[in-house]
Amino acid sequence: MKKLSERKRKWIERTVANNRSYKLYLYNRLIIILTLIFLQVVLYGTMLFLVTYNSKIALVLQIVLLVVEFLSLLYLVNGSDRPSMKTSWIILILVAPVIGVPAYLLYGEGRPTWRMNKKIEKAKAENVEIFLETCGEMPALESENRSDAVCRYLMKYGSFPVYGDGEVDYYKCGEDAFPVILEELKKAKKFILLDYFIVEHGKMWNEMLKILLEKAETGVQIRMIYDDFGCMTTLPPKYEKYLESLHKNVRCMTFNAIVPVFAVRMNNRDHRKILVVDGKVGFTGGINLADEYINEKERFGYWKDGVVRLKGSAVNSMTVMFFNFWNAFRKDKEDLRKYLVKEENGHTTSALKEGGLRLQPYDDSPIDKVSVAETVYLDIINRAKKYVYIFTPYLILDDSMRCALSLAARRGVDVRIVVPGIPDKKVVYRLTRANYALLQKAGVQIYEYTPGFIHSKCMVSDDECAVVGTVNFDYRSLYHHFENAVYFANCDAVADVKRDCEETFALSRLCENGYPKRNVLGRVIDSVLRVFETLF
Repeated sequence: MKKLSERKRKWIERTVANNRSYKLYLYNRLIIILTLIFLQVVLYGTMLFLVTYNSKIALVLQIVLLVVEFLSLLYLVNGSDRPSMKTSWIILILVAPVIGVPAYLLYGEGRPTWRMNKKIEKAKAENVEIFLETCGEMPALESENRSDAVCRYLMKYGSFPVYGDGEVDYYKCGEDAFPVILEELKKAKKFILLDYFIVEHGKMWNEMLKILLEKAETGVQIRMIYDDFGCMTTLPPKYEKYLESLHKNVRCMTFNAIVPVFAVRMNNRDHRKILVVDGKVGFTGGINLADEYINEKERFGYWKDGVVRLKGSAVNSMTVMFFNFWNAFRKDKEDLRKYLVKEENGHTTSALKEGGLRLQPYDDSPIDKVSVAETVYLDIINRAKKYVYIFTPYLILDDSMRCALSLAARRGVDVRIVVPGIPDKKVVYRLTRANYALLQKAGVQIYEYTPGFIHSKCMVSDDECAVVGTVNFDYRSLYHHFENAVYFANCDAVADVKRDCEETFALSRLCENGYPKRNVLGRVIDSVLRVFETLF
């Protein structure tokens, strides 16, 4: 990577230190990017208008557009995509083909570009081989119980093993997890890995950065990834180079750098949250590295988030997730063997006792058409006998998820969903509320977290199993973004998640049938939004 000039490094330090000018610059950057994209739209519209009303070629253009429209619809109808997604695109293409056809060609598939796909698949294939060579073959699960069925699926389609040893601790909010994170960082002796969607200077990141630099001075290797889109309004350009200029043992990369043009790859973001210390301790959950996540800054009332800490050999899976990205996009690739912690018996079947602990970190990728995260959610919902409790900041569902939740409630399962009481995005919040009525009719109970914004992505069921991670109940998170989570069963942490849910219900408003009330115009608007909800 090209080194950062001293002048640029000092400029970044000054802008970060001066919060007002720093924010002004960042928002100016956002405005510039949006302006350039808007100009592209205007240019496209102007050219189309001029061409369309040129009598000599208007007929030819209309014929070409009709052919492309027909082929797009034919491809959609015969494709294997979700019915709700198909419906949205079909309506858009039929109503406004001039907009719908090029939009579908750019963003309709929702998968990364061929180049991104190839890089990630190559890195994953190499790392899986090293992982199996170092840690042993994946265990075989013969039991037909509920937990093992999920674990088998994750091993087959996620390529991550299940562990029967180790520890998992659940933290119900960012401010509870933050001091634990700092303590674990201070214990680092070999390496620290960080992969986050949002990083912003403030108490949280400044305290972490101070420790990271102190550990780098002692020889600890620091590797960091952050998403460029997620940090567009929080970090200046070339911040990764600035971090690398602070110490030779610090290396950093941005994922999917923003370009002010319409590009297919901009549809896929790194929404993962991964922190690994020495391959022995790992953290994940909803929190990013910004002050609102630990309630040092108030944005939408009290910010509630969920975090899990893993200890033991399961952390190796999180290490592999990190280097699947790092080795895909960095020229200075790392040897995964240096970062894996090898146990004496590997992860053998002897460690998986019947009815014992099941601990399985996994990730999800838009590279293939298999939505691993959604399947795990659906499996838990479909197998539930007593209850399913869910935390999610957004509730934008496709048909399969909506049907699963409704059917579970109709067969007598206690299905409860907690969403924010104070929204962060008004349109998305309206879409979330537009889903209430259909679920309520089936018996699903929906709560709004009145103290503020709930950002947790958690699910717990039947005192047996739980999932905590980065995966929202919305189409973008389930199909377009790179995500990660942890599935765990038969351990005390499951009870901790349930207890948090029960405490949160008591703080939240139960939305009765017919809430929120809408007039005729409001119901029409909600109906239109729901038609296109999978496009958000």
